[in-house]
Amino acid sequence: MMLPTHAFTGLLLALPYALAMPEYAGVALGAGFLGGVFPDLDMYVGHRKTLHYPVYFSAFVLAAVPIAVFVPSILTAAAAFFLLGAAVHSVTDIFGGGLELRPWEATSDRAVYDHYRDRWIAPYRWVRYDGAPEDLLLSVALAVPLLFALEGVLRWVVVTSLAVAVVYTAVRRLLPAIAELLFEDQLVSSLPTRVLAYVPTRYLDE
Repeated sequence: MMLPTHAFTGLLLALPYALAMPEYAGVALGAGFLGGVFPDLDMYVGHRKTLHYPVYFSAFVLAAVPIAVFVPSILTAAAAFFLLGAAVHSVTDIFGGGLELRPWEATSDRAVYDHYRDRWIAPYRWVRYDGAPEDLLLSVALAVPLLFALEGVLRWVVVTSLAVAVVYTAVRRLLPAIAELLFEDQLVSSLPTRVLAYVPTRYLDE
């Protein structure tokens, strides 16, 4: 799923806590947003493996959320909703597409790496690929309650992220062709090894 969908999910997960404990609303919402986007920081370094931990993030959440509820503080709220956002991101990527350059072709059997079992989890493809029309529909559905409930900077974050989601969906299926032009054989062979290490393997394989 695309990054705005994960960001909205993290915000929405923190919203009930923010409404119940307004003194910690800002930190809970901010942590939920950051947790929702954090796993995708591994985009160029072992995507869906380096920072995706569907089992371990979920295990930490089981301890962190009750602590934030019964011992509320800036620290416990931040930890709980960052971990919750990251856990849900890591798990929901399993229900999307695989890691191939054109995930709508459904040729990859890798969705998210399970460090606990030391193996890749296969994609379910309920959302066929990041930026699919159903992904955008999910983003819109998550964003609507946030637009009503949030105000100020956070509302503008939602509006901006939704605009990004629309643009990304519009161009998503063009991106592989652009990537092929950028990473054609001559260019790839001229890149230093240290640079190639940060190029996702799906671009090189294709």
